[in-house]
Amino acid sequence: MFVLGAIGLTLPGVALRIFGLHLGSPPLEAFLFGLSIVGAAFLLAWGAEVAQEDIPRALALTVLALIAVLPEYAVDMVLAWRAAADPEKYGPLALANMTGANRLLIGLGWPVIVWLFCWRSNRVGRKTDHITLDPDQGVELVFLGIATLYSFIIPLKGRLDLLDLVILVAIFGFYSYRVSKSAHVEPDLIGPAKMIGSLPDTQRRLATGGLFLFAGVVIFLVAHEFADALILTGTNAGIDERILIQWLAPIASEAPEFIITGIFAWRLLAAASLGALVSSKVNQWTLLVGTIPLVFNIATYWLGNPVPTVLPLDTVQRYDLLMTSAQSLF
Repeated sequence: MFVLGAIGLTLPGVALRIFGLHLGSPPLEAFLFGLSIVGAAFLLAWGAEVAQEDIPRALALTVLALIAVLPEYAVDMVLAWRAAADPEKYGPLALANMTGANRLLIGLGWPVIVWLFCWRSNRVGRKTDHITLDPDQGVELVFLGIATLYSFIIPLKGRLDLLDLVILVAIFGFYSYRVSKSAHVEPDLIGPAKMIGSLPDTQRRLATGGLFLFAGVVIFLVAHEFADALILTGTNAGIDERILIQWLAPIASEAPEFIITGIFAWRLLAAASLGALVSSKVNQWTLLVGTIPLVFNIATYWLGNPVPTVLPLDTVQRYDLLMTSAQSLF
């Protein structure tokens, strides 16, 4: 019943996207697309819990983070593609969504998760004022540290290029390999996750894969439309486009992660909650940032210009990156 309800939440936004419908009201469209993301987030959370029956939790959370961050990929890749055609207008915006989303993720997401977990723990009689990380999560933090240290180099050289792609994707590849070797943790399933987890092995794995696939497709379809509707709402209210892309669009791109980690924290799955946030941060600092120059080069080649080329960063973008790197280092 809950699974069907979550799927039902996704349908209005998906229908708008597939049939190209416009309601003439950006706030209403943003609301419907947002409902789709909420429904997809619940499906991802249940899928990630059940996946721990067959793969290490760290790997399940890595897959979860990769799918949950699809909205940010959609926005950043569109901006990187447009920057190749109109570098003066879109070049300064190519990293704006990523830096805003990352600062939102750590500056708001991490503290809220800790507060929610502690509040919920105290409500059920487990007095605590902190979250204790599992020993295996040291691996995730080490790779986050490596990616963070490298991120300081990008604003200092003032550009993104294909060398960044090679290094950052390599870091993500080693990270994925390492977490795939993590210890297996038996999940404590309840609700829809428990129902799916009780299925025979083949059916359970097919159902889990189906949840990931369906949620990923939904997020891919509606994320960009959600961000556009939010930005148009803000533009109509007279707000600057850069501010909208950096601070309003990330509400769309980070929504799945906030909902998923909130569910985990509410269920007192502290390690899974923070693990998902750390995995998301590693994903964004490596694969996402590295993909931006790749898309920029492909778009440049598509337009008939010589490649390889670099994506220059203006002063504001360099300061944004330095600030975001400093926050990540802390």
